[in-house]
Amino acid sequence: MRVLGIEGTAWCASAALYDSETDSVVIESDAYQPDSGGIHPREAAEHMRSAIPAVVETILDESDGRVDAVAFSRGPGLGPCLRIVGSAARALAQTLDVPLVGVNHMVAHLEIGRHRSGFDAPVCLNASGANAHVLAFRNGRYRVLGETMDTGVGNALDKFTRHVGWSHPGGPKVESHAKDGEYTDLPYVVKGMDFSFSGIMSAAKQEYDSGTPVEDVCRGLEETVFAMLAEVAERALSLTGRDELVLGGGVAQNDRLRGMLEAMCEQRGADFFAPEPRFLRDNAGMIAVLGEKMARAGDTLEIEDSAIDSNFRPDEVPVTWREPEPPARPDRDILQGAEATVTFADDHVTKARLPKEYRHPSLDARLRRDRTVLEARLTSEARRHGVPTPLVWDVDVPESTLTLQRVGDTDLRDALTESRVRDVGRHLATIHDAGFVHGDPTTRNVRVADGDDRTFLIDFGLGYYTDDVEDYAMDCHVFEQSLAGTADDPEPLTAAFEAAYREAGDASVLDQLRAIEGRGRYQ
Repeated sequence: MRVLGIEGTAWCASAALYDSETDSVVIESDAYQPDSGGIHPREAAEHMRSAIPAVVETILDESDGRVDAVAFSRGPGLGPCLRIVGSAARALAQTLDVPLVGVNHMVAHLEIGRHRSGFDAPVCLNASGANAHVLAFRNGRYRVLGETMDTGVGNALDKFTRHVGWSHPGGPKVESHAKDGEYTDLPYVVKGMDFSFSGIMSAAKQEYDSGTPVEDVCRGLEETVFAMLAEVAERALSLTGRDELVLGGGVAQNDRLRGMLEAMCEQRGADFFAPEPRFLRDNAGMIAVLGEKMARAGDTLEIEDSAIDSNFRPDEVPVTWREPEPPARPDRDILQGAEATVTFADDHVTKARLPKEYRHPSLDARLRRDRTVLEARLTSEARRHGVPTPLVWDVDVPESTLTLQRVGDTDLRDALTESRVRDVGRHLATIHDAGFVHGDPTTRNVRVADGDDRTFLIDFGLGYYTDDVEDYAMDCHVFEQSLAGTADDPEPLTAAFEAAYREAGDASVLDQLRAIEGRGRYQ
């Protein structure tokens, strides 16, 4: 099958031809470059209006008239640009009398990595200008396990470079200057598998304005932002039990990010793959490749049903082109978590936060020390408020090691019931009422046992004291995301969790949870 793909979500007008028989892709692109600042939607649309016909004509010449389907980027992206691409794709499909396929741009980033790597069930980290999230496939959809709560990673870097006075795009300039800089400490914001860049960018601007050399600020930005992305990717691998990671998006061209992810995967025994650069930046090649898979599965659109969707979330896409796979399960004797190696004995566990080779040594030492102290303190604090947690038997701060009581036989992920989920709702409401959050309440950080009605919360390393309803709502958001990523039928479990939380805690937290979901980057 030969599929012609058209891409134009924001700045790059692109067309491509994918031939599935030879697995070959020809791509023609014409990128918009703003004179100053970031992308201007009106200027980008004007560029698309003139560039899309030209790149499509070039690819049609390449096809020799043989096209079996037309695929286009349906979203997410800038509405004016997407409408031009959609109109071109509809006209071309009707002219050629071939099926029309609407492709989710972010799922295409994931699928091109899976296609080129040959991986079966990878976790995907997408790091592009307007986007940043981590995804995994389960029960017919790609589930968003974590995402930025404010801005995409590329746009975040652009905000700093505009402040400095550099032209768009900012990412390559940050990478170039960082090579000559010394590490500068900046805020590190990870909440479960979600993350935020706004505070980091504000701190980076303040550092620059205070006289810190721009090379040092750029080094701090890379080490901090990319370490956050590597950490959430590792958390997703740990949560799902997967051992394959693919990287997508334009920011994925950064050598330091790729190096961090390679080091992380090597340290935990996982496989890593990033496609060649032409498939990382916005391109029609990935649209054509996924379009071919969708067309072969019969996942096509009627013209009247092909409207664009500028807020098209990847977890809204029914994955029709692949079979569901059973979830992987890790070894239960020694667990390689996202943060630590946990060794089980008869009555206790030893949790060692070993150095992370992908992180800058100063940042790594700070995180390991702080999280060890917080885990010991908040585990005991939760227990004092009546929440089942392990007893803390020993704390070795210099070695970042904890010895804790062994509780439960398995993770909640492997024994999900409405009763247990309701327990989690009550437990989170209790600690929130006491003035602190868990920070990472996933189904991997809850332990249960047959014949024991207690449901234990573990791993408080990302927790902290707070009286902010937003922080409490984020705790709930993290747990519900983990349900979506690990449960066969998450909806009734989510409802049970929220009902229990509402009964035991402050209902305004759930109202804030709705607000968080409504402003999610990909909502």
